[in-house]
Amino acid sequence: MRLMPISMCQPGMKLSQNIYNEEGVVLLAENVELTQRLLNRLQANGIDYLYIQDPLTEDIMVSELLQPELKARALSEIRQTFRNLIDNNGSKSKLPYFHLGKSFCGLMDSILDDLSGHKNAMIMLTNMCITDQYLFQHSLNVCIYSTMLGMAYGYKQDELQTLGLGALLHDIGKTKIPQEILKKPGRLSDQEYEEMKKHTTFGFQILKDEPNIPLLSAHCALQHHERWNGTGYPRNLAGKDIHEFAQWIGIADSFDALTSQRVYREAMLPHVAMEIILADAHSLYDIAKVDLFRKKVAIYPIGSTLKLSSGEVGVVADLNTDSPQRPIVRILYDADSQPVTQIYEIDLSKKLSVMVTEVNPIMA
Repeated sequence: MRLMPISMCQPGMKLSQNIYNEEGVVLLAENVELTQRLLNRLQANGIDYLYIQDPLTEDIMVSELLQPELKARALSEIRQTFRNLIDNNGSKSKLPYFHLGKSFCGLMDSILDDLSGHKNAMIMLTNMCITDQYLFQHSLNVCIYSTMLGMAYGYKQDELQTLGLGALLHDIGKTKIPQEILKKPGRLSDQEYEEMKKHTTFGFQILKDEPNIPLLSAHCALQHHERWNGTGYPRNLAGKDIHEFAQWIGIADSFDALTSQRVYREAMLPHVAMEIILADAHSLYDIAKVDLFRKKVAIYPIGSTLKLSSGEVGVVADLNTDSPQRPIVRILYDADSQPVTQIYEIDLSKKLSVMVTEVNPIMA
């Protein structure tokens, strides 16, 4: 399979993976032939990339970190809870939050079970779910990033549960932010930005008295926008005054926001987003945590197309866990942009003189 930007997909191509709606229901199944109308609809619904069938890469497969059924269940649980909170905004009575802990603790147990089978894998998340609700998918993505990082860091099961819950619910306070601010397509005014910043405090207030949610998870919601140099919010905490769980979530939150399509900008490619995170590492984040993040996240996802400094063009066939920036590339076009007569692979971790120069190059 090949992972292609939807802008480069053509009518007649066939899907290599299912497309789901936000309920987890299959909308377009594997093997469906794409039409221009379908491509337009997918793009309008926030799908940035598609896995496309290709006989030259048919043996290249992507292993999902979460089973589709669990992913659908998680998105449904997040969506239902967050929407209930949104719908109850303005209510004078105190909302009962007791259900949050029971449902989300059980959900987190299932997520941990799934992720534990991939704890040594690279983290590679691609939006293959139609949804106009960025908040739900983002919450799940940040949970997966943070939990996988926690596993790599060596946290114990109870610590992973607390970290994962904090990540899963880190943005729950946004349910108290006016929708016109959350979905504003342009730049927020200073007043709107100050209102948006309140979501960290709102999240803490929602979670802190929940008997089945650890207080530390509530502090993750409160602190995930604090920054290493003290320029974050809401309390301008700095360095190790920020709990390490909130630090992990802050890095994951920033990266996933950059690589997701938003109402005000297009999604960035993973390697571009990683460059931004690395550039900010010394000031905004703990450099050691960013270094582990860099080692665990696949900046060139399996199936993506790369142009090399040699002029050759190919598809990422596999990842090198010890060198994620240097994957194994199956060459499809030679240095003269001609299809090769026989495909071959280059392991960039062993051929250090060859560099990646372009992602998703346009072939004449």
